[in-house]
Formats: sequence, C-alpha cells, structure tokens
Amino acid sequence: MKLSIRLAGIVGLTAGLLFAAGAAQAQTIEIKTSMGTIVAELYPEKAPKTVANFLQYVKDKHYDGTIFHRVIPTFMIQGGGMLPSMQEKPTRPPVAHEGRASLAKGGKNSAGTLAMARTNVPDSATSQFFINVKDNDFLDPTPLPDGDPVTFNYGGRMVTAPRAQALPATAGYTVFGKVIKGLDVVEKIKDVPTGNAGPHSDVPVTPVLITSITVIDPKKAAK
Repeated sequence: MKLSIRLAGIVGLTAGLLFAAGAAQAQTIEIKTSMGTIVAELYPEKAPKTVANFLQYVKDKHYDGTIFHRVIPTFMIQGGGMLPSMQEKPTRPPVAHEGRASLAKGGKNSAGTLAMARTNVPDSATSQFFINVKDNDFLDPTPLPDGDPVTFNYGGRMVTAPRAQALPATAGYTVFGKVIKGLDVVEKIKDVPTGNAGPHSDVPVTPVLITSITVIDPKKAAK
C-alpha cells in the first residue's frame, strides 16, 4: 500500500453515532512506539468523519501491535495497518474522503500533520495513516474553478478535463491532526534504515512497533 498510500477506513453508522458527540470536541492522542512516544491533537472540526473513524480504531485497539511499515525520510512515515510480519490487519469499510473540507479549514499537509493514507480512489481510507515529515503541499487537494470542463494547475502544468474526472484526480489527502509533542521521535523514526520486504519497499529493517494508541487528557500532554 503506497501513498497512492493505501489505507481504507470508514466509520460505519454505529461508529459515527458513538463518536458524534465527541467528534465536535478536540481530542488528544498518545502514540506509544518502540522508539518513544508521540502526542497529537486531532481536528474534528476539520474532518469529523475521519476523526470519528480513527477514534473507533483506537477504541477497538486496532493499532496496538502494528508497525510503521513505510518510512521515507524526505516524505513521511506511514503505519496503522500492518503487523511486524507485514500482514495487513482486517479493517472496516472505508471512510468518506474529507480532504477538501479539511483544507478549507486550514488542514494542510505540512510537517508534523497526520493524514489518512488511501489508494488512488479518494473514498478508500480505512485505518492506515501517515505523519508528514516535511511540508508536502502536493498532497493537498487542488483547487478547481467553477464550470465543466475545468482548467487547473496539476503538477505544474495546466490541464483541462471534465469535472467528474478532475475531482478524484485532485482530491488530495485528508489532514486530521498534528503532532504537538514527540517530533523528535518522528525524526528518529524517519531516519531508520529501510529495505524491501517481499513486494513492499521502504520497510524499516528493524520493525518500528506501535505498542498502543490511546486518547489522553490534554493536561497530560502539556506536562
């Protein structure tokens, strides 16, 4: 699963109901790894369905025992779906893509932000996520003008295409949180030696384990 980042994830109706109230309020999570602890705040006001989906996986302890299975030091670190054996864990159906809504409220793929991984299909994110280790503006949704067809800047060149074709091609990746403590841990992870594991590339030679992800009191994060 590449960044074409494959990560599916959707909050089912039950999960959405479970977190409907909580999604309106800021949440702080603690990601404990074999290389240290990362603390992040989530953005339910920017990407409510995405945050609710992520929190349901946290509640289900889906992330416990998974790894950061794809690490590119000039790009991002990706995890949340693979076991140390490089076997992918089962997931719920995908979550609706919220990249444009998040961007409209300031959710950019800047250094330290959390975003959902997915396939080339926008509505395909499940449990896997990544942490940007640099400003990756090219992962943000591309603004589209009104009309059909539309002409827009895509990868540095102007393209004209039917709106129905342009929308998925320019959807970008949904930002739903940001690291507020433990960026030094992210830096350590991004610099680990990597290699190939079967069909997978950029895999840490020594597994970087996610021992747990939990919701914590923001006051704890401030200490």
